[in-house]
Amino acid sequence: MSSRGEQRRQARQKGSSELTKFYWILGAVAVVGVGVVGYSVGSDALSAAATEPIDLQGADDVSRLVQLAQGVKKGDPDAPITIVEFGDYQCPGCGAFALSVKPQVDLAYVQPGKANFVFYDLPLVSIHAHSFLAARAARCAGDQDRFWEYHDNLFRTQAAWSTKSDPTPDFLDYAGVVGLEPDAFETCLNSDRHAEVVTANMRLAEELGLSATPSIMVSRGQGMARRLNGFDFQTIKNTVDGMMEPPATPPGN
Repeated sequence: MSSRGEQRRQARQKGSSELTKFYWILGAVAVVGVGVVGYSVGSDALSAAATEPIDLQGADDVSRLVQLAQGVKKGDPDAPITIVEFGDYQCPGCGAFALSVKPQVDLAYVQPGKANFVFYDLPLVSIHAHSFLAARAARCAGDQDRFWEYHDNLFRTQAAWSTKSDPTPDFLDYAGVVGLEPDAFETCLNSDRHAEVVTANMRLAEELGLSATPSIMVSRGQGMARRLNGFDFQTIKNTVDGMMEPPATPPGN
């Protein structure tokens, strides 16, 4: 084999290996334990709010990264279908999805127990300066079991806080809107709590080749997740309904 042919063969093998790794991660996204995860924060960290990604130890190991990354799940954990969103609270498209499409998904699939929904943070910090802090704020609300209420409120008020130089006062006000204990929320927000998991979610999205939000994926059971080309309700419905159909019986059986 010529050296050029050998180089092409090696390039194809490398590309195939990388694609397999991505699909493995996608499958893991659907089955990894999810929930709002925090970690203890020392007193030195309480002087200022973490507003950007942090360094992660061990994140170069893909399996370790999957363990560090944590989504927030809504619905029956034993539902046959899992719908995954990687989203950015400052992204207008994510706002449209959260306020217009996701309620339809909840009504049609999550509430009846046909699917569960998992949200992963993907703050596009290069273009959305407040998105990382917003992701942490939602997870601080999750510490008081109000993640989804705060999540929805951030998207409803996106036009108000996203244009300000400092949205922190708004985020503190929203704590009262959704019924949080304000002091506990403020302490969490003005720290680096949950910075690790938000950063890990961003790194996981990078490994998956995701660069736009919202990115939607659907999987059945522990199978590979399918990344969708759109985030409209009809696209999601077609995919979920197709996965829920029983496999065709071969002729003669």
